[in-house]
Amino acid sequence: MKYKNLFTPAKIGSVTIKNRFAMAPMGPLGLADAQGGFNQRGIDYYTERAKGGTGLIITGVTFSDCQVETQSMPNCPNSTFNPVHFIRTGREMTERVHAYGSKIFLMMSAGFGRVTIPTNLGEFPPVAPSAIPHRWLDKICRPLTVEEIHNIVKSFGDGAYNAKRAGFDGVEIHAVHEGYLLDQFAISMFNQRTDEYGGSLENRLRFAREVVEEIKARCGKDFPVALRFSVKSMIKDWREGALPGEEFEEKGRDIEEGLQAAKLLVEYGYDALDTDVGTYDAWWWNHPPMYQEKGLYRPYCKMVKEAVDVPVLCAGRMDNPDMASESIEKGECDIISLGRPLLADPDYVNKLRAGRTGCIRPCISCQEGCMGRVQEYSMINCAVNPQAARERDMAYEPILRKKKVLIVGGGVAGCEAARVLAIRGHEPVLYEKGSRLGGNLIPGGAPDFKEDDIALADWYDHTLKELRVPVYLNHEVTRDEVLTGDFDAVILATGSVPKIFSLGDDEKVYTASQVLLKEKDCGQSTVIVGGGLVGCETALWLREQGKKVTIVEALDKILAVNGPLCHANKDMLERLVPYKGIEVVTGARVKSYEKGVLKAQTGEGEKEIFCDSVILAVGYKEEDSLYHELEFEVPEIYLLGDAKKVSNIMYGIWDAFEVANHI
Repeated sequence: MKYKNLFTPAKIGSVTIKNRFAMAPMGPLGLADAQGGFNQRGIDYYTERAKGGTGLIITGVTFSDCQVETQSMPNCPNSTFNPVHFIRTGREMTERVHAYGSKIFLMMSAGFGRVTIPTNLGEFPPVAPSAIPHRWLDKICRPLTVEEIHNIVKSFGDGAYNAKRAGFDGVEIHAVHEGYLLDQFAISMFNQRTDEYGGSLENRLRFAREVVEEIKARCGKDFPVALRFSVKSMIKDWREGALPGEEFEEKGRDIEEGLQAAKLLVEYGYDALDTDVGTYDAWWWNHPPMYQEKGLYRPYCKMVKEAVDVPVLCAGRMDNPDMASESIEKGECDIISLGRPLLADPDYVNKLRAGRTGCIRPCISCQEGCMGRVQEYSMINCAVNPQAARERDMAYEPILRKKKVLIVGGGVAGCEAARVLAIRGHEPVLYEKGSRLGGNLIPGGAPDFKEDDIALADWYDHTLKELRVPVYLNHEVTRDEVLTGDFDAVILATGSVPKIFSLGDDEKVYTASQVLLKEKDCGQSTVIVGGGLVGCETALWLREQGKKVTIVEALDKILAVNGPLCHANKDMLERLVPYKGIEVVTGARVKSYEKGVLKAQTGEGEKEIFCDSVILAVGYKEEDSLYHELEFEVPEIYLLGDAKKVSNIMYGIWDAFEVANHI
């Protein structure tokens, strides 16, 4: 087998894991009940990943202490809520996970401190080691008292003891990582204390040391305690992070101190280091968007692996099995952590073991359904998998009568509808006017950093073939074909078209789609009209080819509308644009383009920009003409995707799943 080394056992402390895959911890919003236990949604969610073959499940974060930051997170394994209820619901979950031969660790946190998400903060003042600025709010944090630190340490012992009673195989501590509360104590920039918890590295790690010692004292030396660990912070200044390849002075933890900390933490008793880099001041490192390279933590994990004698876990866009196998082979890490890839496809590991790599639904690193929804709506989901964290509620509905369903349009909405209908037992037939499936995934996936958009289109193509769905390409369906086709239901997912307008010399004015598909050559210098997501990503792609690129945006900043939901994606893209040398003109309205000169009206007067072409990235409009021809002719008709309302990939897929699952 090609990936046999990924299916050899691994050990963390006394616990043997059946393969080299772990489910990385991700925010568990929506997976707990009001009493601090796991709700049915959470139990189903983790069990599904165990059923899919994952060797080690690491839950999303739970708070060991629910008093200092009582409003922040729902799960709590200690006596603040209802420990008996936590044990009862946890036991139900761990027993189901163990049925599949998987192990499960509970992630426990000391708190978020200065990085608490504002929507979860409530009226309580944020806490930190010292009186330092909050990450998001214009507030100064309240320093924790020594008594509060001692109480939190004790709560770790209580919580871990209850986790052990609930059947968890170990715990992972959250964390000397990403700038959370324990990490704030560990980093001198954040920790300005003069007591026994401040000053030297050993003192700054004292909190983390007392945590592991308390857990081992309560649960025994054989109860594994792993640690989420960031070996380097990537901080340029308060709320300012570094970009890949950028030269900067590290204000947080540098590699030298990180490796020293790793050795100390293992000496204190931690049984594994779940390693990455970054902080919330540079959080596109800890939550890497598609603009970060795959396997970005590999060199850092290797440094840690060479410094310590305990297992090292490596996450960070590690979904490429060749990369994962190579990392194990080269000794960069011991265990591959998959976070978002297991949201996208809970059966990733089993599919890989069976050699069915083409069946693995790819994560596209958009973070719309996961991190974006965690920060904005306090729930975790997945853009490409509508069933993630809703396994029972969104289970496939049984059908009473088989229907023949016509689907017009082969973008994500049409493909998802066809997939769901076929799985349920209906007979979908799909027509696409273009030469391949994927719709706007195809131009959107043209940049190298968007390769997973193409992978998603390929996955739909592969899946529909496996399901034996008839697909007809290069065929534009007419009204008469629909009415004479003897279909029980019709789904129109005819997509959208780019908005265009005349600027004068329209021979050199293109849409972003035309340039991305290489239907048009923009020359060596171009102006992109529109600083939304499409405009900025197109600019980045062209700049990487050595083009001179200027973005002209009518609003006062780029990505002001239709930007990524997740701030990690948005913040990184906002910084990449000027860092890569892309000029930005905001508050400007384009007037004309003639003889190689674009004229734009700004608040300071008229601006002239010399360029070989102009690229319009000003949005899309719905293509719903066929629907309006048929809406009173077909009894059961549905409008989906961009044809219904121009939106993002997530809502195209989600809406299609909802409709197709109830036909």
